[in-house]
Amino acid sequence: MDIAIPLFDRITALDAIGPYEVLSRLPGARIRWVAVTPGPYRTDNRQLTLVAEEPLSAVPHPDIIMVPGGFGTRVLMTPNPLLDWLRAAHETSQWTTSVCTGSLLLGAAGILRGLEATTHWAAHEQLAELGAKPTLKRVVVQGKVVTAAGVSSGIDMALTLVARIAGDEFAQTVQLGIEYDPQPPFHAGSPQTAPPHIVSALRERTRARLESLKT
Repeated sequence: MDIAIPLFDRITALDAIGPYEVLSRLPGARIRWVAVTPGPYRTDNRQLTLVAEEPLSAVPHPDIIMVPGGFGTRVLMTPNPLLDWLRAAHETSQWTTSVCTGSLLLGAAGILRGLEATTHWAAHEQLAELGAKPTLKRVVVQGKVVTAAGVSSGIDMALTLVARIAGDEFAQTVQLGIEYDPQPPFHAGSPQTAPPHIVSALRERTRARLESLKT
């Protein structure tokens, strides 16, 4: 079972690594780290490097597509080889999935048109502009398309997918194996529960960071 995870500059590390830790435990799983050009890609905090070992062309028909997000998704939303690959690979995939703003790339490829989907809460407006129907759900399953909200929700998405493929008991075994038992110290994981001034401050920092990427 080929599971393709495309990499690009300014990717969010946990978007890729969280689902990887879960999906790699599927029987017969073969994780394929791919990119337009093989090689190292820096994460969005510039302090970690992930390596794509193969070009996209080496995996034209993956069983599972898992698209991470990150600030780097914004420059990939206009026509480019990654979007072309996503469209073609989606035609034959068993599952096409995304985490966080990875769904913006699925949307830009035309895969989410008319579908309910989720992404990071700060990117819902952009998701709607791409023809999707944004929701604040943490994981959304629409046929073979599965989208996850921001960053940490990629683990939830991957466990959901493992349950669909290998059954609930196997998924529970994986969850136990990685000791995924969230008990956060604050009730601030969504814009509905975080203090309003925290939400506003993060929105502003996100806006400023996206603006800086344009220069």
